[in-house]
Amino acid sequence: MATLYTHVSQNKARSLIYIAAFVGLTLALGWFAGWYFDSYAIFPIALAIAIGMSWSSYYWSDRIALGVSRAKPITKQDNPYVYNMVENLAITAGLPMPRVYLIDDSAPNAFATGRDPKHGAIALTTGIVDKLKNEELEGVIAHEMAHIGNYDTRLMTIVVVLVGLVTLMADFMIRMSFFGGGRRDSGQLGAIVMIAGFVLLLLSPLFATMIQLAVSRRREFAADATGALLTRYPQGLANALEKIDKDHEPLEVANKATAHLYIANPFKDRKRDGQSWFSKLFNTHPPIAERVKALRQLSS
Repeated sequence: MATLYTHVSQNKARSLIYIAAFVGLTLALGWFAGWYFDSYAIFPIALAIAIGMSWSSYYWSDRIALGVSRAKPITKQDNPYVYNMVENLAITAGLPMPRVYLIDDSAPNAFATGRDPKHGAIALTTGIVDKLKNEELEGVIAHEMAHIGNYDTRLMTIVVVLVGLVTLMADFMIRMSFFGGGRRDSGQLGAIVMIAGFVLLLLSPLFATMIQLAVSRRREFAADATGALLTRYPQGLANALEKIDKDHEPLEVANKATAHLYIANPFKDRKRDGQSWFSKLFNTHPPIAERVKALRQLSS
C-alpha cells in the first residue's frame, strides 16, 4: 500500500530519471557537434555561454518572478493570519521563515520561489486567502513550503540552464551547417551518424521542452505529498485544489514565463480535459483530478 513517504521518494526518483535523460540529450548533442565540426571545444564553449547567460537569472529569478506578479511583501502586523500560518509551517518543516507576499488578485493561486530555503519566498493571491478555509489554505502553504524544502526552484533553474544549452547548441550547429562547415566525406557509417545527429539536432529543443515540463509536473506531485506530510491532513490540500480548479477566474498577472510556478494552471484553460496524450506532454501542470485522487488515496 502506498504511503506519503513512498510517494515522495518515488516522485523524487522519477525527477532524477528525467534530469538524467536531459543530461544524456545534452551530452549526445555535444558529442555530435564535436564530431561533425571536428572540434571538441564546441561543447565547453556552449556550456560556458549558457551558464553565463543563466547566472544572473539564477540569483535574480525570485525578484523577477515576484516583480512580474506584482507581489507585495507583508509583515506579521499586516496580516497576522497568513504570516502566522506560514511561520508555523516553516517551524514544522524545519526551514527558515520565507518571505511572505500577497498578490492583489481575486483568482485563487499561489507560488514559491527562491534559489534555496534561505532565500525562499511564498506568494499568495488575496483570492486564495479569502476563498479557502483554514485547513485548505494551510495545505496550499505546506505545498509551497515543500517546493522550497525540496529545492524545486533550484532544480527548475538547473533545468532552464539545460534547456538554454540545448537550444543554443542546436541553433549554433544549424547556422554553422548553412555556412558549409562540418564533415562531408565520412563514409557509410559517418553518413548514418550524420543523419541521426541531424534528426537529434532538429528535435532536441522539442525534447528539451518536453523534459522540462515533465520535471515540472512531477515536482507538483512530490510537493503535494511532502505538503501532506507537513500538515498530516492530505484532505485539506485536496479540497483546496478542487476549489481552485472550479474557480473560472484567470490570474491577470500570470504569463507563460511564470505559469509553471503556480500551484495550479493560472490561465484556467478548460480545453485541457479533451487534449490528446501528446498535447498533455506540453502542459505545465498535471491534471488536478489526478493530484486530488493521489492525495485522497493517501488519506484513506
